[in-house]
Amino acid sequence: MSKLHNVRGRITYISSYAKQENLYAVYETTDRHYWTELARFNQQEFLKSGTEGKCIEARELIIALPESFPDLYDPDRLLQMFTNRFKEKYGVECVSALHHNKRKTNYHIHLIFSERELLPEPIEKIATRNMFYNEQKKHVRTKKEILDDSGNVRKGCTIIKKGEVYERTLFTAKNKLFKQEHYLDEAKRFYTDLINLLIEDDKEKLHIFDKNGLYLATKKIGKNNPKAEQIKENNEVRMLWNHEVDRAIVSQVPEDEIRQIKQKWIRERIRLSIDVFGKCPEKLAGIITTATAKLALLISKVLTAARELKNKLFHETLEKEYVNKAVIKAEYSADVVIAPAKETITEPEPPENTIIAAVPETEIAEQPKPQIPSRPVMPPEAIAFSRLQKVKVTLDKHNNLISEAERERTKLELELSDLKGLARLTKKKDLESRIAAKNEEIRTLKAGLSGIVRQHGFATVQDFYTAFYTAQRATEAYQQECTKWEETYEEKATPKAETMHEKIQRYKEKVDRPNASQPYRNRDKGAR
Repeated sequence: MSKLHNVRGRITYISSYAKQENLYAVYETTDRHYWTELARFNQQEFLKSGTEGKCIEARELIIALPESFPDLYDPDRLLQMFTNRFKEKYGVECVSALHHNKRKTNYHIHLIFSERELLPEPIEKIATRNMFYNEQKKHVRTKKEILDDSGNVRKGCTIIKKGEVYERTLFTAKNKLFKQEHYLDEAKRFYTDLINLLIEDDKEKLHIFDKNGLYLATKKIGKNNPKAEQIKENNEVRMLWNHEVDRAIVSQVPEDEIRQIKQKWIRERIRLSIDVFGKCPEKLAGIITTATAKLALLISKVLTAARELKNKLFHETLEKEYVNKAVIKAEYSADVVIAPAKETITEPEPPENTIIAAVPETEIAEQPKPQIPSRPVMPPEAIAFSRLQKVKVTLDKHNNLISEAERERTKLELELSDLKGLARLTKKKDLESRIAAKNEEIRTLKAGLSGIVRQHGFATVQDFYTAFYTAQRATEAYQQECTKWEETYEEKATPKAETMHEKIQRYKEKVDRPNASQPYRNRDKGAR
């Protein structure tokens, strides 16, 4: 966001087809006379305040748009929508222009807006006596204060006679929201959400960088920037930190511990460095490199603990299997005791002369059937779990490759440190080159973690794992609901399975029926 000290000149510059090579559209919510009056009023208020510096007449936002928008949306309608949405939200007048840079690689909007609102009716103050103003437009009490030695009014001084308007207010006070630190983040979120509504492909959706998050932001290198090399170097160490954060998240390092390292070894060290040495950008690379090393050490400890736990569980499983096999072998070697066969219990048949009392149908009350609720429906988060699980497996395999490369690098470093005598002179360069190649391989593998999640529509590894754990919790909750439903209602919803005894009885009844065919009856008797 920029502060404009000459709003009329800036409006002319962004809206001129002669000064802009690729100007597609211009849109204004009010006429140009408004901006002239606004500039004049702001200058008057600035002089009355006595503040040093330059008067801020308006502010400007530059909104970057995806490069697919020129082919998808009409420039005039797109510009009108973005400008009107801003006016509806903040209630201020705007003027905007839609541009492309010279190489047509940056499609963007210039949005100039006022910090004041126009009053429905001007507020005028009428002088009750003659009023005198000096060269600085400040009110003085007497006429003598604006006269020169010869008794004439000095150049630049003014007199407002009784009954004339000495002050005319057309605008409200400046909106304090635009001066607050959080406003720019709010505007970014506002326009990011609006842009994402217009983007069809999820992979192209924009994301807002969280300053309080785990990652470090890189700085853009402007054209002809004298500190370009310094910024480039700092950006490289920032990216190394970000890659190490990705590795930490994949390695199941708690986010709170990563955040503590960032707070202790980066933020506090930067604050201390500024207090001691002042602003020295060249010291930033060393601070971030140290923090990256601390994070790598934490990752190593977590992976070692996880490996030890895995080995412990593996040995416990082997011991249980060995004990079970030993018990089974002991049981087979013991004497076998044959248990006596159980007597078959047959149900007595009812006597032939038994009379069963018939109950009138009217006396039989129909029992209401209990309503069985439908089976739980799988939530959308659980539906995506299988897809996210495949991505996690890919990340774990990639992380194992990094661990293997780090172990190989450690072996090479140990071999280099153990060199003595003539071997140190002959093998040193070879080992150093192999270590350097291995470092580059590890750096490339760590950068590949973020590339994997971006292929599936996630901005960072942290965003992916947030979605993964959300889907995992939704899946577990859904499975618990299904288990509970099956235990409670499945027997009522599905017919009970027929036992073997019931099948035999039904077959006997079918064979012994009077109308059964003779071959079946003879075959059944022969079998008995």
